Amino acid sequence: MIRIALFLIWLVHFLPLWLLAPMGRALGLLGYLLALPRRRVCLTNLRLCFPELSEAERKRLARAHFQWFGRFVLEHGIQWYSSFERIRRLVTYEDAHHFEALKGKRFFFLAPHFLGLDLGGSRLGLDTEMSMMYSRQKNAVLDAAIYAGRKRFAHGRSKGFSRQEGFRSVVRSVREGVHFLYMPDMDLGPQDSLFVPFFGVPTATIPGPARLARLADAVALPVVMHLLPGGAGYRVKFYPPWENFPSADIAADTRRMNAFIEDRIREFPEQYYWLHKRFKTRPPGEPRIY
Repeated sequence: MIRIALFLIWLVHFLPLWLLAPMGRALGLLGYLLALPRRRVCLTNLRLCFPELSEAERKRLARAHFQWFGRFVLEHGIQWYSSFERIRRLVTYEDAHHFEALKGKRFFFLAPHFLGLDLGGSRLGLDTEMSMMYSRQKNAVLDAAIYAGRKRFAHGRSKGFSRQEGFRSVVRSVREGVHFLYMPDMDLGPQDSLFVPFFGVPTATIPGPARLARLADAVALPVVMHLLPGGAGYRVKFYPPWENFPSADIAADTRRMNAFIEDRIREFPEQYYWLHKRFKTRPPGEPRIY
């Protein structure tokens, strides 16, 4: 089944984006109707993060998210198989002067899980030596496809780190001048996490960005990556590098990071990755959410 899905993704990557995009939205609507466990996760996350919305409004937001997610899935063929020239044409930069100003300096990208992350990250990989962390997939065929799709953008000292390799390898790489794509907003369990607010909910959050900034003497450069409507492509938006980061208070630094992500989500709520069980790990004594 996975091989058939990968073949279809390869096949449709030849289509222009203006045609591929509505196909992805249709795929997402189908997923909304059929993928009931993930729909429940999505709606639970939206209820916790947007209690001010009505149930009908949250369902509309969930349907919109699934449509964007369908595009995210189908358009992986562009990342994995299209020419670098096509990717440069489709993925544009906004406020790139923040990026250019750090050339030659130690820094890492702070990139929340918006749905443009994979293709936007690939564009960054074309323009700079960059490393990232990856998790191995249970299916070997899918794991090989994802790894090969990301590896094709690596050059120079770029590399991929498995989570088993540990944090020291990342620190050493950033010290050497390789820019790390840090995706810090996943629930990785209680180990090494702090419970800090995320939309007012105590949430297990890794304090890794502040630790990396300190240990590697590196600057955090926030970046958010979006899909644009129709055939307009993708946008990579850079934000000003964080000043006074890290501070002497790692919990405050982690709260600052979550607050930044919250602000960006409020701007584009339909494109944040709501299908992840972000609140799976609970503080001691609190009931399970999912």
